[in-house]
Amino acid sequence: MKHLTTPFTKEDLKDLKSGDNVTISGVIYTARDAGHARLVEDYKAGRELPFDPKGACIYYVGPTPTAPGDVIGSAGPTSSYRMDPFSPTLMDWGVLGMIGKGRRNQEVIDKIKETGSVYFAAIGGAAAIIKDRIKKCDIIAYEDLGAEAFRRLEVEDFPATVIIDSNGNNLYEEGVEEYLKWKEK
Repeated sequence: MKHLTTPFTKEDLKDLKSGDNVTISGVIYTARDAGHARLVEDYKAGRELPFDPKGACIYYVGPTPTAPGDVIGSAGPTSSYRMDPFSPTLMDWGVLGMIGKGRRNQEVIDKIKETGSVYFAAIGGAAAIIKDRIKKCDIIAYEDLGAEAFRRLEVEDFPATVIIDSNGNNLYEEGVEEYLKWKEK
């Protein structure tokens, strides 16, 4: 198990391999497709970003409402493909980590390799465990989007798996290839 702290540097990520399990501590930001769309729109309009993208990690989640006494509601990952139209732009701004679930398109994979970024998966169905790793949560932009508002999370030992490493190695593809080889035996 490797431990990472945000903000990331390319040096932090370069030795990670697809399939590595990691924990992440520090600050991560949340956004889903509506938040990503507004973020890119604001940037193009010359408005200031609500966070420093350099070395940032974005978690694709739309948490459920927060119960009294809790920091955040259930916080399981959402499907990453919905952010694919925006992810290359955010990586160009300096974002180095993305957390979600599911496959990414080729443009995103190419940009991961170009920028030295990494795509992590959080475990779907483990929202209760993930919720306990979130120590603080603040909405920093787009509150009108509800669950899709842009949030700043302080996390401690947030569990994730490297799906696409900075060299473009993709666990989803490698896993299928390995299974097919095993099945042929």
